[in-house]
Amino acid sequence: QVQLVESGGGLVQPGGSLRLSCVFSGFTLEDSAIGWFHQSPGGERLGVSCINTRDLRSHYADSVEGRFTISRDNAKNTVYLQMNSLKPEDTGVYYCAATHWRLCFVQVVHWGKGTPVTVSS
Repeated sequence: QVQLVESGGGLVQPGGSLRLSCVFSGFTLEDSAIGWFHQSPGGERLGVSCINTRDLRSHYADSVEGRFTISRDNAKNTVYLQMNSLKPEDTGVYYCAATHWRLCFVQVVHWGKGTPVTVSS
């Protein structure tokens, strides 16, 4: 059974940092990746970052390049998203997903339930 469980969301001031975690299990995909997606209030769910589960190559959306860092702890089956220099427009729900590396923001196979992030003073 596929499981993706996010944690680490919360309230933070602009310019602050948060680290999100995604514990995953139960799936095997060829050329797989774990991705993070952001859905702003009333907005679309868009790709933020993804990491290849084999060679740890990573990919970022332009909007977060240089501010967010994705990483993986193999021993814990956990992927992290370190978010720095947060902006109010980063507010929303962040979802973890199992996806395919080649089109990691598009070919999502399974979703987690999400963790909310609010950036506000």
